Amino acid sequence: MKYFKKFSGLFIVTFLTLVSNQKLAAQTDYWAVFSKTRFEVRYSEKAQEYLNFPIFPAEVKALESKVISVEGYYLPVDVVGEAYVIISKYPYSQCFFCGGAGPETIAEVSFKTKPPKFSADQYIRVRGKLKLNTDDIDRTNFLIQEAELIEK
Repeated sequence: MKYFKKFSGLFIVTFLTLVSNQKLAAQTDYWAVFSKTRFEVRYSEKAQEYLNFPIFPAEVKALESKVISVEGYYLPVDVVGEAYVIISKYPYSQCFFCGGAGPETIAEVSFKTKPPKFSADQYIRVRGKLKLNTDDIDRTNFLIQEAELIEK
């Protein structure tokens, strides 16, 4: 009987851990979806140079205006008025601006209310409405609007 109690407790803990992990696995990895975006080089009159412009596949386009949750590293970039922040799939040393990653690995996040101050490479999770940007070269390709910080 004492073994039954011991193993039943272990079974319950194992079961709850599996259920919890399945919930985590069920969450969509939006960085993986964003990575399906392709780019074509076109001349930008505004920048007076050739730049990469996104070609969003149907799977990415289907997410536009949907509320999504994304987690990533906060990137310390100078943003006038602190209207938004940038998060990255990778830490600062590997991000699009400094490392070899592409523009599909960063997203611009505009919060509903002013967020707390973040530290460089702080890992955060946000939820907001996705907007795709195809031609404004002053913004990222993935805009997460009306966002809120999700506590872990």
